[in-house]
Amino acid sequence: MSELLRLKNITKSFFGVPVLKGVDLSVRAGSIVGLAGENGAGKSTMMKIISGIYQRDEGQVIFRGEEVSFSNPRQAMDAGVVIIHQELNLLPEMSIAENIYLGREPLNRFGLIDHQKMVEAARELLISLKQDIDPAVQIADLSVAQQQMVEIAKALSFGADVIIMDEPTDALTETETKILFSVVNTLRDEGKGLVFISHRLGEIFHMCDDIAVLRDGEMIHQGAAADLNEDQLIRHMVGRELKDQYPYNPVRPGPVRVRVSELNAAGITDVSFEARAGEVVGFAGLMGAGRTELAKALFGANPVQSGSIEIDGQAQSIRAPSDGVRAGIGFVTEDRKHEGLIQMHGVRANMVLSALPKFSTRFGFIDSLAEKTEIRQFIERFRIKTNSMDTEVSLLSGGNQQKVAIAKALISDPEIVIFDEPTRGVDVGAKREIYSLIQDLKEKGLCILLMSSDIPELLGISDRILVMARGRLTGQLSREEATQENIMRAAIL
Repeated sequence: MSELLRLKNITKSFFGVPVLKGVDLSVRAGSIVGLAGENGAGKSTMMKIISGIYQRDEGQVIFRGEEVSFSNPRQAMDAGVVIIHQELNLLPEMSIAENIYLGREPLNRFGLIDHQKMVEAARELLISLKQDIDPAVQIADLSVAQQQMVEIAKALSFGADVIIMDEPTDALTETETKILFSVVNTLRDEGKGLVFISHRLGEIFHMCDDIAVLRDGEMIHQGAAADLNEDQLIRHMVGRELKDQYPYNPVRPGPVRVRVSELNAAGITDVSFEARAGEVVGFAGLMGAGRTELAKALFGANPVQSGSIEIDGQAQSIRAPSDGVRAGIGFVTEDRKHEGLIQMHGVRANMVLSALPKFSTRFGFIDSLAEKTEIRQFIERFRIKTNSMDTEVSLLSGGNQQKVAIAKALISDPEIVIFDEPTRGVDVGAKREIYSLIQDLKEKGLCILLMSSDIPELLGISDRILVMARGRLTGQLSREEATQENIMRAAIL
């Protein structure tokens, strides 16, 4: 197979800090290269150099045998190199068709946009992805998974030779993931070269012909996927053996900390449960089961219609997130980009956003020294890779942003922490760190509510698992009773 794309000795630094150090990469026609590495390893920077978002400091990008230097993403797209970003880049107030063909709309003989032709072309792309969606529908009316499929349709509309997919399955259901895999295999059979970035190692081994591994800005390995096993890949990624992926310590639970009775809110119906101090209660269910809606209702982000929430035996009136914080609840949202963090603000500003009263003096001023001291401790404890505590969050990798989001939830010293998909888009090493953190919080007597679509994750670190379907609780399983089969049986009731 001929080589479509080659990177030679690519280097890149930001503010004097090297991010890529002499990186090489080869992508052949009719093949899929799985790109693995911990958060902050340089994967996104490398892809942005390929697609013209960043300019390299040194090295060569060779496309179809000729050196290229794309100065912007549109140049790369027109040449045949497209990147599908992990974070969605769609305009919510515009239709699916308008988003797919933005800036290159088909025109009629009068020089006006041919809306019918554009809608039909978009429809064909969606059908190829097995998506039965009206192309005239606004993006704002779609689920996150549907928006991801629109991003993929947009990339395919360019007819690119090289397609880079950055965590493409992160927001997809199992059915949609299978559809995507089918599309990716078809593109490979058509002679396209694909780069598949994923933290889900099983996907990399299932989909990819070659595997490339970045670690601390250096290309540690590139070779046939068949020549590696999962343990070897993890060792390449983290530079060490990684044992006990799901740390678990049995702790005798304390008194009931949270008691929810017949709670009704948008997306949930008559939910009742108890959770104790020193306990991790996992919440399982298929997409749309109501896990996130429950989490938001408990924290005050969604209005409660009826029912009650008690914390330490006291009835609570939680009508806004500020009420949730005052009640001793910390919340790590599943959507860190839009709901968890302010991307243009710094690490420090984000971390203290919900804990300003903690650092306020009796005269109403902020104790900057105390604030900086605690933020520095969180940065060191979570090993957040940042140039300073004032670095914009948007400049951090996805995994480091997630660590900031978790620190933001913990800095107000909550007694109850709700984690909604805490390891989504996070590498295997950072996942282990998050799991260890959850165990530490449990051992300190905190009450942990863990909403997750990752069943092995729930089985690995939960003391009990509650299963949801169509907004209701449909099963409660002890750690001994919890199996993948029992969870799925309750999830499809």
